[in-house]
Amino acid sequence: MGTSSYEKDQSSLEEKEEDYKAIFLTSFRYLWPDEIILRIRVITSLICLVFAKIFTVLTPLLLMTLIDELNFLVDEARKANFVIWGVLALALGYGAARFASIAFVQIRDFLFVNVAQNGLKKLSMDAFQHIHRLPLSFHLSRQTGSMNKVIDRGVRGIEFLLRFVLFSIGPLILEFLLVCILMIYKFDATFLFIILATVFAYVIFTIIVTNWRVKIRRKMNLWDADLSQKTIDSLLNYETVKYFSAEDHEKEKYLKSLKSYEFFAIKTGASLSMLNFGQAFIVTLGLLVLIVVATQQVIKGDLTVGGLVGLNAIMLQLILPLNFLGTIYREIRQALVDMGELFILFKEPVEEDEIEKDELTSIRKGFVFDKVSFSYDGLREVIREVSFSIPVGRTTAIVGPSGSGKSTLGKLIFGFYKPSTGKILIDGQENRAFKTKSVRSQLAVTPQDIVLFNDTLEYNITYGAHLVSKDTLNYVIGQADLTHLVSSLPNGLSTQVGERGLKLSGGEKQRVAIARMLLKDCYINIFDEATSSLDTKSEKIIIENLLQKRASKTLIIISHRLSSVSTADNIIVMENGQLTQEGKHDKLIEENGLYKEMWEKQKRYQSRDKQDKF
Repeated sequence: MGTSSYEKDQSSLEEKEEDYKAIFLTSFRYLWPDEIILRIRVITSLICLVFAKIFTVLTPLLLMTLIDELNFLVDEARKANFVIWGVLALALGYGAARFASIAFVQIRDFLFVNVAQNGLKKLSMDAFQHIHRLPLSFHLSRQTGSMNKVIDRGVRGIEFLLRFVLFSIGPLILEFLLVCILMIYKFDATFLFIILATVFAYVIFTIIVTNWRVKIRRKMNLWDADLSQKTIDSLLNYETVKYFSAEDHEKEKYLKSLKSYEFFAIKTGASLSMLNFGQAFIVTLGLLVLIVVATQQVIKGDLTVGGLVGLNAIMLQLILPLNFLGTIYREIRQALVDMGELFILFKEPVEEDEIEKDELTSIRKGFVFDKVSFSYDGLREVIREVSFSIPVGRTTAIVGPSGSGKSTLGKLIFGFYKPSTGKILIDGQENRAFKTKSVRSQLAVTPQDIVLFNDTLEYNITYGAHLVSKDTLNYVIGQADLTHLVSSLPNGLSTQVGERGLKLSGGEKQRVAIARMLLKDCYINIFDEATSSLDTKSEKIIIENLLQKRASKTLIIISHRLSSVSTADNIIVMENGQLTQEGKHDKLIEENGLYKEMWEKQKRYQSRDKQDKF
């Protein structure tokens, strides 16, 4: 049979081998909680586990003895009362042992559920916090849908590992040892050999086939993550799909991934059937050999009928967890595949450790860029040896054509990126000397791409400062020219803005972002194309409101609209990642450089717009 096209598609995907030792050690770290009460629950659960297995092994022993005693009662002469009461006691003991083996298992599960959920809670929180600590470069290259799937499967995989490795593999080994002791003590060595041979053959077959199935499972997981990514990506870009009537294109993309997932899911199911068939054959063959040998010994008189029944019960009792062992091993390997992807995520380098760095409590002088260069992944240089200063209490504008590096400068100031070469100084000290979080706490930013939470308008405005008075909130709404919008909405500030704020226009989202920034109430404010989607009237109102505070605020305005920054104290002109001009508006107009060219071009566009209106 030829190789499927889906297998060929997958051959380009690099398979990652999991570090099982590291995964196990990390997983069991979540099993041993910090709280004393939960540790007591773990220890008590293990004690219940031991008692459950002791009573499980005693059950067939009591059954065997009961049957032998009943055989003696066939003889009328031996029907003495004490014998009858002894048989009844054995029967009650058999029932009690069987009940105790089940009861201790349930008590164990009852005690351990708090421990397991506590571990999962800690793991989920660690994963969530780790993702927020990853640098912006990671998030720009990561597919959100796939990452969400990786975390979900990884957490479920660890839940399985914590519960079943501790309460299935460990107890099975303990039960097997107890059975071996019982076999040596009560039966011929032949029976122990048969049981050992059956278990050995079963385990080897299970491991070999399961290892083969894991490779199929890994590919199925990759396509599962791909399906999740395509679904989320398509739904997030719903409007774009409609704009280009691309429903059929999205359907074909989804169908291709769905067929690939289907292919490997079918292979996974078929290989599971093969595994179950082989396991059943080995177990049945072992049980058949045991019964035949035991029957021969009963005929010879070397073994009682109770012994035969006891051997059958012991074998069946081992088969049940042995069958479960196959499932457990298979699921453990699959869980390790799922968890391996999560632990690869944990290995992603976070923003540098800042424990020993200084806290930045205030910025008194400002920022200085000293021959700063920056490139993405060391390949594409975006900023080249840029030097300028941003003093506090002034308005500094950064302008230039699209792709000139304006927004990258803003991200460098905020600490999203570190310079490839050169230095960024804050009050005369290199920014690397300060904790990034403390630097960011001094800055309020309105980003170029506005993304809102799927919550109320009030929640999004007050996101940077949750505890604000109504008067302060209303004042900021007025400063951001949002008063008319809020009053026109039926539910006012309680209006749901939709996923990513899709229920608002581009200009409305920008005004919400500006209000959110103002409520953070920082001394230094960065506006990255903050008014690009606003009409001229709204832009003028907001800029005037902001510039009224130029004595008490430091404004960094990144814009391609020169009309909004013409009154700035200093204008930095960027082109192709380099600083080409710097100064006030009048000085730059006199220089006949890029700034003047951009200014005149925008004036011509504005003149045409006015003529078109008339």
